[in-house]
Parts: sequence; C-alpha cells; structure tokens
Amino acid sequence: MKRLDLMLVRGFLPLLVISLLFFVLMLQLIELFGNIVQYLNMEVPAAAVVSVQLLYVPRGILYALPIATLFAGSLALSILYSNNELISVFAAGVSLYRFVAPLLVIGALLSVGALFFEERVAVPADQQRASLSEELLQLGRTYSGSNVTVLSQQRRVVYYADYYNDVTQSLNGVVVLELSANGGLLRRIDADWAQWEEDRWVFHRVRSYEWDQTGRDLVARQAQRFSAPRFDEPPATFGRGLRDVDQMSLAEARDHVISLRRAGLPYRSALTSYHERFSFALTPLVVAGLCSAIGGRFKRNILLMSLLVSLCLAVLYYVTGMVTGLMAQSGIVAPVVGAWTPILLFVVSTLVLFRYSRT
Repeated sequence: MKRLDLMLVRGFLPLLVISLLFFVLMLQLIELFGNIVQYLNMEVPAAAVVSVQLLYVPRGILYALPIATLFAGSLALSILYSNNELISVFAAGVSLYRFVAPLLVIGALLSVGALFFEERVAVPADQQRASLSEELLQLGRTYSGSNVTVLSQQRRVVYYADYYNDVTQSLNGVVVLELSANGGLLRRIDADWAQWEEDRWVFHRVRSYEWDQTGRDLVARQAQRFSAPRFDEPPATFGRGLRDVDQMSLAEARDHVISLRRAGLPYRSALTSYHERFSFALTPLVVAGLCSAIGGRFKRNILLMSLLVSLCLAVLYYVTGMVTGLMAQSGIVAPVVGAWTPILLFVVSTLVLFRYSRT
C-alpha cells in the first residue's frame, strides 16, 4: 500500500502546486484590473502597485487553495483512470476509500495550515495592504463620527457623545447614564470630554447626579477628573463603521463581536464572518473528499473536464455561501448556520457521490 500511496501523492502534489500558482495568478489579475482605473487616475507608481499586489498574495493563496485542491485531485485521479491504472488498483482488492486516504490526509493538513496561515500571514498582509491602498488612493477612511450612542454592560450603561475622535480615541460632550436592573436611573454623568487610557474611560470636568440614600432627592457633585472600572467599553465600539473582520486576528474578531453585542449594535454580520473563518479553513479537506468521489469519472478530455467541474463547483460553493451569509446577516438563520451550511451541503454531496463512485 505504501507504493500506491506514494504513487497518488506524487501525482497529486505537483498538480496542486501548478494549479495553485495558476489560480493565484488569476486572482491577482482580477484584483489588479479591478483597481487599474483608480491607479491610473491617481498616477500611482508602478512599484507601489506591485507592493499592493504582493501583499494580496497570501489572501490569494487562501482563496485559490480549495479550487486548486479540487482541480489537482480530480485531474490526478482522472489521469490514473484514463491510463487504466485505477482498474488495476480496484481489481487488486483495494477499495476507493483506502486508495484516496492520502488525499484526505493532505486535505486535513491543508485545512489546519490554512487556519494558521491566515492568522499569522494573511491577516497582517491584509492590514498592510488596506493601509497602503488607502494612502495611495487617498481614501482617508476613518471611524470618527458625531452623535454617537452606545449601550453596554448588559444594557446597564448608556454612552452618548457629541463627537467620537477615532485618531485620539476621545469623546467630546459626553453623557453617561447608569441604569438599574429594572431600567431605573441610578446616576447621570456629564463631562466636557473623555479620554481612553489603558483599560477604561477617564472623564474630565465632570458633573454627576445621583440619588441620595432616601432615593428621593438628586445629589450633584463636581470633579475635574473621574474614572471607574465599569466604564471600559472599547473605543472601537464607538466607531461609526463596522471594521472588517477579515483584517482582524481571531482574538480581535471575537472581542469585536462581544463589544458589538454588549453595545446593542448590529453584530450578525461580524459574527457570521467570524464563523466563516473556521468553516472556510475546512474547505480543503471537504474538496479533497469531493475530488476523490468525482475524479474517476472522466476518461476523455480529462484536463478540460476537471477544470470545468472545479470551476462550476467553486462558483456553486461561493454562491451558496453568499446566500446563506446574507440570510444570517438579515436574521433569517443563525450566524453559525449561515457560515457552516455550505460546508455541510458539500459534505453530504461528497458522501452521496462516494456511494455511487466506481470501486
């Protein structure tokens, strides 16, 4: 069996490398031509454009890896079938499941590697590419905004600010309301401005109002500076726009989702993207099983048929993911369901195809 395993691996890995380079090149061209007009209008130097494209390579590898795995696996098995080598293997009593086991092992290793590669390489590269693109195209994206309202601490603290400055991480014209469990007002804090320091907000030129011990009269107090541990809502929550989860590490994305939920802001889109980070990493393993089930079905025009089937299945997968993602963001299904449904559908399809595959 070791000889058969080596034969399959040696036939698969070179095709995987070549197809990965091919699909990454296609994605690079799509990314380049999508922005070429803006580059020309802004007279961006060619060296800067090359730098942006190089920073897109890690993300391109992640996007191209599933379809490259599917294409390489189906082509490798189709070559063996067209040369009648699969017939000899099956006639020797080797089952299809045992023969394609090396492909499944490689798919599992690629899935684990993709998750770590995205965390360690692709996300930092995306952050650098976004910053460089904004600088070259003079986009000037900012998360500052006026009339900001945030609900946090399990709906027990309400922040209102006339203006949030994302650059300095400060609030101007701040009003904070502390509420009881039943929604009653416990304290009101008015401050000219607040500054984020380490792990909490520090309010300056403060006027606070709270009930006395009898609960009948309001007591007013003034202070130049005030802070408390419970005022720890992260500055990112006050940003007007939702940050792109794809440009965050997993820990940052998880904290971002938690802060959005605490603040009572829309979080389904961010939570769906967070779950998709894990489901998409599992795609190489799923397509390794899928190509094992369909690889022995082509005996003629194997290159064309393998490429055609791979592209069709890739389009079907991404369209399914787009539809379920929109359903999750709109609240029709849970975010975890929207993120994992495409994977589950392809797993079921793979099992059905295995049931009717040649053995």
